[in-house]
Amino acid sequence: MTKRDYYEVLGVGNSAGPDEIKKAYRKLALKYHPDRNKGDKAAEEKFKEAAEAYEVLSDAEKRKIYDRFGHAGLQQQGFTGFRNFDDIFSSFGDIFEEFFGFGGGSRMNRVRRGADLRLDLNIEFLEAAFGKETEIEISKHESCESCHGLGTRGGASPSVCSTCGGRGQVTRSQGFFAISTTCPTCQGAGTVVTDPCEKCRGVGRVLTSKKLSLKIPPGVESGSRLRLNAEGEPGDAGAPPGDLYVYINVKPHEAFKRDGDNVIILTPITFPIAALGGRVEVRTLEGSEKIEIPKGTQSGQDFRIAGKGIPHLRGRGRGDLIAVVYIQTPKELSPEQEDLLKRLAEIEGSEVITKKRGFFSRKK
Repeated sequence: MTKRDYYEVLGVGNSAGPDEIKKAYRKLALKYHPDRNKGDKAAEEKFKEAAEAYEVLSDAEKRKIYDRFGHAGLQQQGFTGFRNFDDIFSSFGDIFEEFFGFGGGSRMNRVRRGADLRLDLNIEFLEAAFGKETEIEISKHESCESCHGLGTRGGASPSVCSTCGGRGQVTRSQGFFAISTTCPTCQGAGTVVTDPCEKCRGVGRVLTSKKLSLKIPPGVESGSRLRLNAEGEPGDAGAPPGDLYVYINVKPHEAFKRDGDNVIILTPITFPIAALGGRVEVRTLEGSEKIEIPKGTQSGQDFRIAGKGIPHLRGRGRGDLIAVVYIQTPKELSPEQEDLLKRLAEIEGSEVITKKRGFFSRKK
């Protein structure tokens, strides 16, 4: 099904500020909240749709990508929206507490999504240009096999918290008001482990090393972020896991320099080629190509080879290769070359150093 425009979902213009976006989302969240629309599938979909729109438009980076490339741009970055209600409540816990005054409903008290992980990955210039498939290794917690993530000996069911009666919250009366807070005994889980698992010591997870396959798309640059869904830390008591974010750092190249999706290469040419014109070989990302140098070319002039740059990350085609030429002066000359240059100096009336005298001599 085609997704609706996020600005249309929230009912705001594309120039709306953070406060206006938050206010619009609050209105929809209150209207379509699942605890207020039990069994209403249409309301549930509206609630999910509004949460996804707010997730994008309240995040400056995601909003910039969406404004420029739409839904397809977000998918390229690995954003696929929310998996379920628990994912929404765990992501917007503070927001719902502000909206409702007591949290996002009973779901929030029992579900805490796992933490996201970050990995910084260095890659070569050409790997960034053309992409690659690689294997990465991360250290993360996994659900304990002995207790199936419950933290109890043998995987037995944990005990209901006696302090909150399994609600995850305790209510205290202060005058005319009743204030609900997270249960200090179970920390909002509603259950406690009285007989902990020997392997994980009641935590429900163990630290492991895991290898993952990572596909780096062509055209990434330093600062690009790749998302591996559900490869972060596990959530509490079977809650959704977090995600793994891989941040790309591209090593500089000894010859090529990137400018957007264009590539710049310095290319030496001789004085005769610059003066008379000719053909020179230019190094490219995939080999070399010859280009025409017109008569009278100056140092610093650039020549463009279309379609030989970096592939576009969010679309088809490639940037260009830009060869910036400079006149290369030879350090050693043959006798014939030296005689020819001296003759040219005589014609121009230039002062040159001769080996015989060692001083400047004007030849007219």
